[in-house]
Amino acid sequence: MSLVNFTNLDFDQIKQTLKDYLQNNSKFTDYDFEGSNLSSILDVLAYNTYITSYNANMVANEVFIDSATLRENVVALARNIGYVPRSKKSSRTKLRFSVDVSSISPTPSSLTLKAGPVATSSGQFRGRSFVFSIPEDISTPVIDGVALFDEIEVYEGTLLENVFTFASRSPNQKFILPNTGIDLDTLVVNVSPSLDSTISVKYERHDNLFDNDSNRVVNSGSNIFFLQEVSGEQYELIFGDGVFGKELQDGNVVRAKFIITSGADANGIKSFSYAGRLTYTRNGVELNVTSGIGLLFTPAQSSGGEDIESIDSVRKYAPQIYATQNRALSANDYEILIPNKIYPETESISVFGGEDLVPPQFGKVFISIKPRNGDFVPNLIKQNIKRDLKKYSVAGIVPEILDLKYLFIETNSKVYYNTNLAPSSSFVGSSVQRNINSYAGSSQLNRYGARFKYSKFLKIIDQSHESITSNITTIEMRRDLRLAISEVAEYAIDFGNQFHIKSMNGFNIRTSPFRVLNINTDVYLYDVPNSDQKIGQVGLFSLDAGTASPIIQRRNIGIINYETGRITLDPINIVSGKTKDNVQIMEISVSPESNDVIGLQDLYLQLDSSTVDTIVDEISSGIDPSGSNYTISTSYSNRNIVR
Repeated sequence: MSLVNFTNLDFDQIKQTLKDYLQNNSKFTDYDFEGSNLSSILDVLAYNTYITSYNANMVANEVFIDSATLRENVVALARNIGYVPRSKKSSRTKLRFSVDVSSISPTPSSLTLKAGPVATSSGQFRGRSFVFSIPEDISTPVIDGVALFDEIEVYEGTLLENVFTFASRSPNQKFILPNTGIDLDTLVVNVSPSLDSTISVKYERHDNLFDNDSNRVVNSGSNIFFLQEVSGEQYELIFGDGVFGKELQDGNVVRAKFIITSGADANGIKSFSYAGRLTYTRNGVELNVTSGIGLLFTPAQSSGGEDIESIDSVRKYAPQIYATQNRALSANDYEILIPNKIYPETESISVFGGEDLVPPQFGKVFISIKPRNGDFVPNLIKQNIKRDLKKYSVAGIVPEILDLKYLFIETNSKVYYNTNLAPSSSFVGSSVQRNINSYAGSSQLNRYGARFKYSKFLKIIDQSHESITSNITTIEMRRDLRLAISEVAEYAIDFGNQFHIKSMNGFNIRTSPFRVLNINTDVYLYDVPNSDQKIGQVGLFSLDAGTASPIIQRRNIGIINYETGRITLDPINIVSGKTKDNVQIMEISVSPESNDVIGLQDLYLQLDSSTVDTIVDEISSGIDPSGSNYTISTSYSNRNIVR
């Protein structure tokens, strides 16, 4: 006799199992279970077993971090391996303003910007106003009657303070911050001997007991605290026990200041109005400054705001962070620590050692980040990332944050279709373009290490509509070289993929027009392969105004490596180029040796432009069954020598 499966979650199967059990019992031989009141009893038993099984499954699931569904359980399991989920992150920016106090007599020696609100968003942003604050006072000297507050980092949100008094008679006393939406980066904790004391000591947050920085080593006298998330997205402060960290004494007062933020909602604010409080001290009395405040200036819009870490993210990163042991030793460690611990706005990241470069740069690790909002990481964020990496990096390793480098894929498709199955040529073209656009925005591209899969791309086109019989698609790679205008400069640009040599006569690369010093016409780059077909020479040419044939202007101004996909230019003075996003660039296009293109190292792969031409398939359409007038398209790129 089989046993009842008490973890089964199918009601009918549970009931049937109970019937089978009773039928195998001699006391219920030939008993009609469906036509008697015993059927109702079986329903109750099956229902009870179902509920029990459900609860058993839920309990079992909530024990493991991969299957737990309740946030408090996921967080508790992550806590067991020393992981603290990311809090909400304030959108932030840097402000600059001046204060003229020359009218105040005598002129103060310094001014203090008080903790709390500093600025508000000018007007409505996304239907509401936002306040930007600082968590601590900032003082600056007055020089020639003017105080300059420069590079003041402000955080979106409202500054709050919680006060706790430590009581030794309460051994299980907890210090739980009762607010949600806290940005832990703004948390400032000070401890005073007593409630009426004017002396306080700032305590420093630690994530673990060990640190690469010798100045942060934890001992019995360390003024430190730890954090952990508790229920309701709240956080608990944990202080030392006298062995690891200084122990609180009876009557000590803990003051915790922090900013409550709206998270990502405040990203993108460009204009601000002053809303702070300025003071100076005279004869021990604090006085306010209410006039002479100059206009606020910000070099970049607010960015970096994030919501609290999701439970899916906790499941993913908690084991990975545990594996790093809070140390950035390998490239993989950086790829885990930066998006989780330092810059959660990271969409994609690439990390590689300087030893992989040509020439190698030993002792450096290079980091390229694609943020979720925008194409480049702002300089302010770069500085913050490098600063925060210090507590994870190994001594002697210097992290460098690189600007994002795009590797663009451009496609040209000749799409053949059956006129009997399509309402129009434009309909077919639109269907194809819609599918291409969907692929272009997918996660298969738009990341470091992505690969453009040629066969899959062809399949996407063929499956766009039932009328499509085939397609012939050619591809090119493109990079945009940023120019140093009117400066003698060397240039190097990497494609990370082997180039296809179409002709030994040259002109395998093509560029947008640009101008160089002492040549009064638009010029372009061209190449001439060496006999080994591994490298070649790069030169300049212009186009004849009448025939559009090339006129060589300069030879041997650089080298092209067809195998590595690298182009280098000797010192050259470029005076103008193509303007894109207010930046002067040169577009460089090449055909790849392989139609499968890979975004290597710091290259971020994107499908940039796609040309679709529809062609009637006269054979399948019945127009020309013999195919004598069939239109043939080349499988190779027949393009102009210039962009």
